[in-house]
Amino acid sequence: MAFKRDKKEEEDGGNPYQNLEKTSVLQEARTFNDTPVNPRKCTHILTKILYMINQGEQLGTAEATETFFAMTKLFQSRDIILRRMVYLGIKELSGIAEDVIIVTSSLTKDMTGKEDTYRAAAIRALCSITDVSMLQTIERYMKQAIVDKNPGISSAALVSCLHLCKNTSATDIVKRSLNEIQEALNSDNVMVQYHALGLLFHIRKTDRLAVTKLVAKLTKINMKSPFAVCMLIRMACKLLEEETIPRSESPLFEFVESCIRHKSETVVYEAAHAIVHLSGTGARHLAPAVSVLQLFCSSAKPTLRFAAVRTLNKVAMEHPSTVTACNLDLENLISDSNRSVATLAITTLLKTGAEASVDRLMKQIATFVNEISDEFKIVVVQAIRALCSKFPRKHTVLMNFLSGMLREEGGLEYKASIADTIIAIIEENPEAKEIGLAHLCEFIEDCEHTSLTVRILHLLGKEGPRTKQPSRFIRFIYNRVILEGAVVRAAAVGAMAKYAANCAMLHDSIKVLLKRCCLDVDDEVRDRATFYSQLLSSNNRQLITDYLSEPMHVSLPVLEKTCQDYVLNPTKERINLSELPVDIVVKNISQEPTRKQNVDNAVKPVEVTVENVDGQKLPSLIGLDAGKLFCSSEPSMLTEPETEYVVRCIKHIFNHHLVLQFEITNTLDDQILEDISVALDVSEGFQYLNEFKCPSIKYQETGNVYVYLKFPDDSVDAIASFTAKMKFIVKDCDPLTGEVQDDGYQEDYRLEDVEMTLKDQMLKVKVGNWDSLWEEAKSVCFEVQETFALPLTSGGLSDTVSQIISFLGMAASNNSENVHPPNKSSHIVNLAGMMRGNCKVLAQAKLALSENSVTIQLTVRSMDERVAELVVSTLD
Repeated sequence: MAFKRDKKEEEDGGNPYQNLEKTSVLQEARTFNDTPVNPRKCTHILTKILYMINQGEQLGTAEATETFFAMTKLFQSRDIILRRMVYLGIKELSGIAEDVIIVTSSLTKDMTGKEDTYRAAAIRALCSITDVSMLQTIERYMKQAIVDKNPGISSAALVSCLHLCKNTSATDIVKRSLNEIQEALNSDNVMVQYHALGLLFHIRKTDRLAVTKLVAKLTKINMKSPFAVCMLIRMACKLLEEETIPRSESPLFEFVESCIRHKSETVVYEAAHAIVHLSGTGARHLAPAVSVLQLFCSSAKPTLRFAAVRTLNKVAMEHPSTVTACNLDLENLISDSNRSVATLAITTLLKTGAEASVDRLMKQIATFVNEISDEFKIVVVQAIRALCSKFPRKHTVLMNFLSGMLREEGGLEYKASIADTIIAIIEENPEAKEIGLAHLCEFIEDCEHTSLTVRILHLLGKEGPRTKQPSRFIRFIYNRVILEGAVVRAAAVGAMAKYAANCAMLHDSIKVLLKRCCLDVDDEVRDRATFYSQLLSSNNRQLITDYLSEPMHVSLPVLEKTCQDYVLNPTKERINLSELPVDIVVKNISQEPTRKQNVDNAVKPVEVTVENVDGQKLPSLIGLDAGKLFCSSEPSMLTEPETEYVVRCIKHIFNHHLVLQFEITNTLDDQILEDISVALDVSEGFQYLNEFKCPSIKYQETGNVYVYLKFPDDSVDAIASFTAKMKFIVKDCDPLTGEVQDDGYQEDYRLEDVEMTLKDQMLKVKVGNWDSLWEEAKSVCFEVQETFALPLTSGGLSDTVSQIISFLGMAASNNSENVHPPNKSSHIVNLAGMMRGNCKVLAQAKLALSENSVTIQLTVRSMDERVAELVVSTLD
């Protein structure tokens, strides 16, 4: 329906609803009470109301209720457009207005009437105001609507049931319509079949066996709806990720692969996209998907070209050699009129092309990089980052290109991605340090993003003194003190202080600059400048090292809490920073201690992760004197996710004690669990100390049980497995009323074994000077070496590297976790970690490909020979 607009509005393309006032519109809504109803006028007013709501205008409960009741008078009109607008109004106001169920009878009448134009919209509106208690009264009508011959009505009923299932209690009522939903699944209409499959999957998604049977059944029939086939592919891929059998033997993978030959382009792309994103898919399985995507690259449809090149871009990240066959088609897309397609084509070529083609591709992308959005500019930046690792000799060309992009207009995320890339290149390639820092200095002269400027200043303070010409960067740092706000000035003061600590030739001149900053009007800047001036004037090398050259990076939240406790209770012992958990890493040593001190001081843990509980307070719950928390493990599942009780375990590690936190979730709406405990069969050497039970857990609630153990005395070998059993009292309850029966019964529930592994007791450590530490450790540490062979997986050396890092729980240094190029036949991984008891560990794994396996020579150096032997035995 069109409304008359004046000539000026037509010329300006103005919005007739742009300057609406809520009060005047609600005043107009009183027109709904007029008799007879004016359909054209009422439709126009309803449009205004819906527009306001969708633009974020808030209606009060009284306003919404008054408008809603006035709107119900419009059911007197038989105008089709007005009636459908009323349905939309009911849906929008149902969540705000009161007593909306008053229109139930009118909607039910329209839902079951003979006017098909009303029925589908009436179903949607009725389900938006229906609660669980009323759902049973319309259940019969919903079943009839699901199997209705009119596909619009059938789809409306199916989608409305899907929305109703958001309420768990309503799901049980919807399940009663399974026969009707199954019948709709056989419909000839593509949308009805699609919606039926979506509802069926939603009902069964918590039952893995039911989903498996559904997928197995549907993969054997020829579904008419391409949308339903796409959903079926996604369901199959979800099951494939959980399978352990090889891809070549899986009937589900065979089904997904067969969909590449489907007559619908939508299904073909969905299948190719699914294969590409499946984890563990090798080059052999990727080949048919890449061939299809290559054909799409020459399609006349821009959407297909965009989808194909974007997916190929994803493949090129992990399997560049597989995409090399598409290089000619990608070259043709560089001149595509759609700049997004052209950008993705070039970035893909950057990942798959040879070093000689880099200059040409960078010149081509420079011609239109200003015409694309920030989202695609970030894609370009990410490609350049990968390219610098692949071709380090091209760092000058790539750095200059990134510098040009930094000077262009763009948002914070885009500029941050460029800065991150330059920082990463500087850390990976020492030859790029000078040019990279120079470009960043030029950028901060005009940078408007405070957080980004602060990050660059921190980098300058750390890396600048180690360049060949450190004095060239001081001017840029001091300019920030003069020209910027307080936050940036404070960061600049810190950067200058680090310069003075690490660069003897600039020490005196920077002290003069810092003294000027002591007069700053901002407290933070003034305090920092005063502190650093006094520190540098003391000439105490140890203090300067501890606070500037190699500062002690303790966990700030823990430090803050410790200081607050000390202020509240000054009679406590003085704070000892060495006892607090370490938060970040120290990368280089500037003083010259002994070799043993070098290894001992440089290897510091990355972070202490405590999940869902304050690990420092755990021992105090029962008065356990366990000392400081060393680390907390990632949660491990002790049950399947779809079982009635979902249990996962988090291991909190102390030097001599172990706290097992069992997170228990009750997924049964007709049961309440009480007096929950976990019984462990403790391995030899471990001592059981105490347990903290959970009083009760209601439906969809999560409770915690804590079990306190002590590690074996005088032993670093604490690798063990505990059998676990959950014990609790079950009390039945009514899921609708919540009424709980008084009597209960004891229940035991077997859990998966709790595994205590090496990685649970190892902190990841990042060190920037790994090579020098490794050489120094040779003369002061115990060394253990062993050779192993692991089966070769489809992911090649990259998968093996990931497995080693995962098994050992250590962190890779010098970017050695990345295998470049991916098809290389040998690789070296440098690792560092800290074992429970603060024992530092360095390890080196040399990998070499053979026919069906990967040979690994693992060398471990540590101050404790037992720890070195334990680390080596983990891969045995």
